[in-house]
Amino acid sequence: MDDRDKPPLLISACLLGVACNHEGRGSPRPVVDELARHYRLVPVCPEVLGGLPTPRAAAELTGGDGADVLACPDAGASGGARVVNVDGDDVTAAYRRGAEAAVAVAVAVGATRAMLKARSPSCGTAAVYDGTFTRRLVPGRGVTAAALAAAGLEVGSEEDADAAAPPSATTTQKPS
Repeated sequence: MDDRDKPPLLISACLLGVACNHEGRGSPRPVVDELARHYRLVPVCPEVLGGLPTPRAAAELTGGDGADVLACPDAGASGGARVVNVDGDDVTAAYRRGAEAAVAVAVAVGATRAMLKARSPSCGTAAVYDGTFTRRLVPGRGVTAAALAAAGLEVGSEEDADAAAPPSATTTQKPS
């Protein structure tokens, strides 16, 4: 099948091996090869799209998850959910910009599904780090994962059991 005939799948660029994670490395995963058989992979790195450099200081969500960040645009000023890096800098605005850009890419290519990097403050789909920088996970989505789900995309991570399922075999998960 020609790639142009495959349905588009938004995918975290780091999962393809692009050196864009906070450490300046990629996070390639074997599942990507299987995905490429069924989908036209459309890579995005929301942090880079939002204007952050590579490498960059590690960041975590605090005061809530990505949906909470999106729900309150003035969260930083009011003490609500935000994204803060290990140096104490509030990087929420960059994460919001990256999420908006990822949604725009998804809409532009007609993607209905996204595979994102697990546990990332941007791309985490089921759990994210709690903001203490102690590697403690809490339930929730990253900012981009929440934005894509709100835009109607099925959002999963490389760790999901059905991640590499062909388009006709996937089940649609409604955003929670």
